[in-house]
Amino acid sequence: MSNPPFGFGPSDPDKRGENDPSEPSGAEAFNQLGQMLSQLGQMLSQAGTSSGPVNYDLAKQIALQSLGSAGNTGESRLGFSGGDDSNAAVRDAAHLAELWLDAGTQFPAGATSAVAWSPRTWVEKTLPTWQRLCDPVARQVSGAWMEALPAEAKEAAGPLLQMMGQMGGMAFGSQLGQALAQLAQEMLTASEIGLPLAPAGTSALLPANIEKFAAGLELPNSEILVFLAAREAAHQRLFTHVPWLRQRLLATVEEFAHGISVDTSALESLAGRIDPANPASIEEAMSSGLLEPQTTDEQKAALRRLETLLALVEGWVDVVVADAVGDRLPGADALRETLRRRRATGGPAEQTFATLVGLELRPRRMRDASNLWKLVGDRHGVEKRDGLWSHPDLMPTAEDLDEPIDFADRVGETGSLDDLDPIAELERTQQSEQSERSEREQKSKDTPPEEGETPA
Repeated sequence: MSNPPFGFGPSDPDKRGENDPSEPSGAEAFNQLGQMLSQLGQMLSQAGTSSGPVNYDLAKQIALQSLGSAGNTGESRLGFSGGDDSNAAVRDAAHLAELWLDAGTQFPAGATSAVAWSPRTWVEKTLPTWQRLCDPVARQVSGAWMEALPAEAKEAAGPLLQMMGQMGGMAFGSQLGQALAQLAQEMLTASEIGLPLAPAGTSALLPANIEKFAAGLELPNSEILVFLAAREAAHQRLFTHVPWLRQRLLATVEEFAHGISVDTSALESLAGRIDPANPASIEEAMSSGLLEPQTTDEQKAALRRLETLLALVEGWVDVVVADAVGDRLPGADALRETLRRRRATGGPAEQTFATLVGLELRPRRMRDASNLWKLVGDRHGVEKRDGLWSHPDLMPTAEDLDEPIDFADRVGETGSLDDLDPIAELERTQQSEQSERSEREQKSKDTPPEEGETPA
């Protein structure tokens, strides 16, 4: 560590006795020592309450502390009149958006309440979903590296292994808390990143963040609020009336986690750097990069499925909202393009989360998915387009995003929605996956073995 923690550091003997303002006085040093011990006590008490791979109590505490009082306000001047509070403005915008969406999709309204959230509320309300997303990854990583520790290291650690696990959970919780604090200051709606983070049936907007977002746009605040309310309402219709979607999104993250493996040779070189009696060495080891999991073919396949599904969700929302509000809001096209670019590039907070969990929650192919949904809707109507969500095996694949016209032709050949055969679609998906596996196996056979390695 380049800077001594908590402001302490070795004093310069040549400056003893001088009135050095950078040198803390006895009283100040005593106060700093008290603060350090207090923080250490809080961390240890938090560690004792957490038995999982991530200390979520600590993550929440750090996130809320990072946001401070600035993250506690949901008030803004957004809305249809300056005197309306944020909740009233959000309710009005959501009500109008729901009316317009009724003509753009077969799915009825999915949200039972529309609320205004502060960044702090966003952290508190979405943490249960983040826990489900992070737990599988953290559990696999922590379990893999602890199991792979050499026997000598385990024997040396002895009963301190449990403490090492707790300290690892604290380190992960600390990083997660910082990432959530950053995300909470950027999110415009609860479902902006395409995941069902909010409690079921809750449509939530963050007016304070929307106000900052609107500052760089030459559009009325009320128009921006209605457009974002329409996107949030469209997400909620999809998550509420497509029963398999919420589970499939979260299960794909779990599939990614189950494929995590840790390089045991790196662990052997790292074992000598871990001092079981020094918790700081554990955090340094976790941030060294040697414990980063290796991406396997199974994980790449899971990431591809997640990327495709996120793109399909975001593409559908993009098309439905454009159809519903395009003729009613003069700035809708400009807002649509702004949000497309925002989602495609991702902010620093999303990049932080990607580094932490190993997942990039960005629909890289959202434009392709939008083009596909638009094409299907124009050719076959809204009912058949939305009917494809009735079963996961009817959904477009990554290959269909490459050839949207072929997919639209195939949907048209079925005649009616009732003629869509999920078994045939499942067989087609299995054939595609089998083809990918065969290509990987052939590539593996074609790769010559390393020197001294016995060919398979």
